[in-house]
Amino acid sequence: MSAIIKIENPWQAAVSDYWTLCKPRVVMLMILTSIVGMCLASDKAIPLSILFFGNLGIALVACAAAALNHVADQHIDKLMRRTQHRPIAQGKISTRDSIIFSTVLGAVGLAILLFLINPLTAGLTFLSLMGYAAFYTLYLKHATPQNIVIGGIAGAAPPLLGWTAVTGAVNAQALLLVLIIYVWTPPHFWALAIYRLEDYAKANIPMLPHTHGVPYTKLNVLLYTVLLVCVTTLPYIIQMSGLIYFIGVTFANLVFLFYAIRLYYSDKREYAIATFRYSIIYLGILFLLLLVDHYFYLS
Repeated sequence: MSAIIKIENPWQAAVSDYWTLCKPRVVMLMILTSIVGMCLASDKAIPLSILFFGNLGIALVACAAAALNHVADQHIDKLMRRTQHRPIAQGKISTRDSIIFSTVLGAVGLAILLFLINPLTAGLTFLSLMGYAAFYTLYLKHATPQNIVIGGIAGAAPPLLGWTAVTGAVNAQALLLVLIIYVWTPPHFWALAIYRLEDYAKANIPMLPHTHGVPYTKLNVLLYTVLLVCVTTLPYIIQMSGLIYFIGVTFANLVFLFYAIRLYYSDKREYAIATFRYSIIYLGILFLLLLVDHYFYLS
């Protein structure tokens, strides 16, 4: 039998590589929180133009930030198993082309937000881009083991951006949504850092398990999870949400606590990646609960 040779379409491969630069799974989770921020900002139906162009602009800028992260981290990406197959690290996309790609995405996204949404949303989105791509990636990531805590505010911005896209203003409820993601970020990322300890050590990145040890990091994951339980109860306490959210998030929090406690008392590395994976599901569930609860009480 003759061997079947699979010839990869170069255009398809290029599209796939550029798509990878955008970190699509991360961006999709961000857009979910942005959509929920929009919906919670108003008791009325969200205009389709704001829903579409607002999230398009936010997504494009988020993709631009992700691409810049690939550019900045290309040298350490080559050293880490989790990232060594990224397009720039593999030489599939040049640094120059990646920067051009990111610049175009960012410029188009900011233009959409500035001219079709409002200047406040455009300005806050630009600040989050600079906070993640420049301040966190280029400086904080290499400067302190508290990098993910200090820099986490940039990644927590999407629900606020969604809120301001609808209202043109910042208020306490929007900032509470930011606080939830901000407190969620350390246990989410440190669980991954425990699992990928050797990678971060090889790349000489001062992640908490590398600088302070795995037991100390596990304690911090548990303590931040407890803090997250408290923070995620606040929407119900301030009557921003109702019983549907409260019951759902209580169950989700108990599961998160189970993962964090199990990780704390066990030496099994697979519990760390299990905690990381659940944290992603958890955030999606939490924001979907906020959305369902909001529209249930409006109906």
